Amino acid sequence: MKKHINSIAELCRADPDNIIRAFERKNRTIIFYIALIVIGSGIYGATIGLWRAPLQAFYTAIKFPLLILFTTIGNTLLNGMLAQLLGINISFRQSLMAIFASFAIASVILASLSPITLFMILNTPPLESAHASLSHNFTLIIHVFIIAFAGISANICLFRLLLYFCKEFSTACKVLFCWLLGNMFLGCQLSWIMRPFVGCPTLPIEFFRSDAFNGNFYESVFRSLCNLLK
Repeated sequence: MKKHINSIAELCRADPDNIIRAFERKNRTIIFYIALIVIGSGIYGATIGLWRAPLQAFYTAIKFPLLILFTTIGNTLLNGMLAQLLGINISFRQSLMAIFASFAIASVILASLSPITLFMILNTPPLESAHASLSHNFTLIIHVFIIAFAGISANICLFRLLLYFCKEFSTACKVLFCWLLGNMFLGCQLSWIMRPFVGCPTLPIEFFRSDAFNGNFYESVFRSLCNLLK
């Protein structure tokens, strides 16, 4: 246990030398990163769905890690090709492990913030209250900002790793920007397809919605912001 805690602390320090050495262990490191993603984002996922119901919390605890893993694997080839085209001498395996490392860091951050979100949920008007719709919109926006914070923190670490590979600030910025665009585009749309995560107060609890391919993520967030600002 102490060894694993030390490994997590070492990963979160984001020292490129230590992360590169971890890459040399290949399969063992990938399994470690996946375990952190599943456990960390699963814990946070449970707090996302808990406002709606315990069953929704259980569903989201399963779907949130799957969302991250599908996003990472889905963009593997694209990210590897973009890195090489933009001038970083990095293999497809190294690019995959680098992104897994950043998502693992984000998952650890999210797990550490889950007590805060749990406290907020317990003090938010419940589903049965007259303000259920407002509570739903507030919960959705808060989670978007918290996940964005964890993602930005993790990508700062990823940038340091890219800078280690190429030694050129501008090239590392270009690669990180392109990786972020690809991951955000795929991840946001996958999150829409795999909804519900928070759970709508007026709809039944489901693992997937029957209209999963109708609309998109960005439209939903914009509507929630408009409702909050009315």
